[in-house]
Amino acid sequence: MKFDLPDYYINRELSWLSFNERVLEEADDSANPLFERLKFLAITSSNLDEFFMVRVAGLKDQVKVGFTKPDNKSGMTPKEQLMAISERSHEMIRRMFQILKESITPDLEKEGIRFLKGSDLNEKQLRFLNDYYHHHVYPVLTPMAVDASHPFPMLLNKTLNLAVLLESELDGEEEPLFAVVQVPSIFPRFVQLPAGEGEAHFILLEEVIRMHINSLFQGFKIVEVSPFRIIRNADLTIHEEETEDLLEAIEQELKRRKMGAAVRLGMDISMSKYLKDTLKDWLELEEWDVYAVEGPLDLSFFFSFYSLAGYEHLKFVPNKPQMPKELADEDQLFEVIAQKDILLHHPYDSFDPVVHFVEKAADDPQVLAIKQTLYRVSGDSPIVNALVRAAENGKQVTVLLELKARFDEENNIVWAKKLEKAGCHVIYGLVGLKTHSKITLVVRAEQNGIRRYLHLSTGNYNDTTARFYTDLGMFTAREEFGVDASAFFNYLSGYSSTPDWNVFGTAPDGMREKFLRLIDTEIQHKEAGKPARITAKMNSLTDKDLIEALYRASCAGVEIDLIIRGICCLRPGIPGVSENIRVISIVGRYLEHSRIYYFENGGEAQIFLSSADWMTRNMMARVELMFPVVQEDLKDRIKHILDVMLRDNVKARMLRPDGVYERVRTGEEALESQMFFYEEACRQAETDSSLLTRRLQPIVNAPEK
Repeated sequence: MKFDLPDYYINRELSWLSFNERVLEEADDSANPLFERLKFLAITSSNLDEFFMVRVAGLKDQVKVGFTKPDNKSGMTPKEQLMAISERSHEMIRRMFQILKESITPDLEKEGIRFLKGSDLNEKQLRFLNDYYHHHVYPVLTPMAVDASHPFPMLLNKTLNLAVLLESELDGEEEPLFAVVQVPSIFPRFVQLPAGEGEAHFILLEEVIRMHINSLFQGFKIVEVSPFRIIRNADLTIHEEETEDLLEAIEQELKRRKMGAAVRLGMDISMSKYLKDTLKDWLELEEWDVYAVEGPLDLSFFFSFYSLAGYEHLKFVPNKPQMPKELADEDQLFEVIAQKDILLHHPYDSFDPVVHFVEKAADDPQVLAIKQTLYRVSGDSPIVNALVRAAENGKQVTVLLELKARFDEENNIVWAKKLEKAGCHVIYGLVGLKTHSKITLVVRAEQNGIRRYLHLSTGNYNDTTARFYTDLGMFTAREEFGVDASAFFNYLSGYSSTPDWNVFGTAPDGMREKFLRLIDTEIQHKEAGKPARITAKMNSLTDKDLIEALYRASCAGVEIDLIIRGICCLRPGIPGVSENIRVISIVGRYLEHSRIYYFENGGEAQIFLSSADWMTRNMMARVELMFPVVQEDLKDRIKHILDVMLRDNVKARMLRPDGVYERVRTGEEALESQMFFYEEACRQAETDSSLLTRRLQPIVNAPEK
């Protein structure tokens, strides 16, 4: 049976928009604290910006060069996708501002929090703002005229600007004059005003500038002042094969990113047609590229508003990540890992043991070498600082730092230079591939010889995002894992064909094929009357080969549960095709990020963790890593994690055959999986456990290579 009918698939871009709509639902959910709802609005806005900067920009490029080939799953041409995206995006943005205006703003006002316009201000507030403007804002502003001698300025990506129409008070020209004033990003987007007891009044910076716009255009009559914002193509185009210095090439490309072609124009709904058409023509945009809103442009400023002190009662009660008892003594970290594999479930379990692992290795005189892959790290990364210290302590430090991690390129360039200066051997990855693997190898000289300690993870070595991304990490000192780890780093740093792995699976060489074999094995087990089931948790599912394999498994009667936070091109519940497949998405307090792949395997379950989603880019264009979980208590724990998530009836949404997600509603007791895991971690952290309850045993029946 063939599974290539477009009706069997959901378009990738439209599926992503569905995900962002689920994020927006959290902003509209009154069960969430008020400031958390503001943050979900900010996330929705920021996500949409990135979507346009990369995905929409790419489709526009295809249309521009006349590319009309349909995508390989949904059969939609680039132009058809753009039209469908525009329709969904306009509705999403309309809904964003409706939620802000009709739901969130009234609740803010009940708390005494108000965003004011100039016409709302009292005398005291006007005096305060006049002083603030003239002493702080005015000296920074630069009005830019646009006429025959002043071409339309190159306004950088995501900047907020004011379009100004003027008439001369001297010569009475018929045509209005045009000017642009950029809202400076060096100031906070909002200004707090004097207010009465129990009140908090704010005004947006663009409104402050609009109120005082005459100070910039003396001798002219102000006809109209209206804010607008441009989103540009921000995808990097790097021809690595022709590049001698990748770091320098990326630095140059980052400068060009800010000036890419415009892909979206955001404007205030009050902007005149004349002004809108003028901007649209200058930016070479179509009518459907224009998004008029009633409210502040760029709601991502609510990220900084969320951080205001004094409103903790309007936020989630902080959940403190728990330190597992067995890792509480960081001085015994290597000794504990030598005895058994240890699984950490972030952010419920603390990320500190991972930081301690690298810090201890940096200072331990018995450690000879540290090797690590880095994709996204925090702004002041304790892990990078530990690697620097390790190199200064004379240890061999090798870091594969992915310079092409989208929108983290600039940060990673800074770290690359710092690491190289300290004496670390920094590798920038393989030509044409992003290195997305998450692995740390510590080589230690011990009484019985060299021993290798590993940390493997589904998520980044980022101590900041580890507090709100859900990920799984595993410490191990198993010999077969260590052998593969050494081969993996040698493969990345030298000239070598893909090694023969003991336990690892890697992309782009063989990971997709390994997953396909595992799915086919489940089909064989089902046909033989043996237990067969697939449960997979990932961020996104787009790879057609893997989707077709899941369809084949469903047709064979294999029960399949998919937990997919974001994009899902598979369409579940189609009779005769995918009726045995269920898809849920969990969007809640934490961002679901772990990748877990469970295969029943005739009753001898195989479980893999991975840095890779089932996306074509992960299978073909990235260096990815998958590894088995072989210790029985850890396998039981992961089965439990999957089971709890599948029973979530608070934050889970079920994907229907028509591509629409609906909340999972049952008559059972409410179960919110993320809070369940946190409460469970708290209980386990209080429970005494022996450090040596399970000694390492060699893998007798190694999972299929």
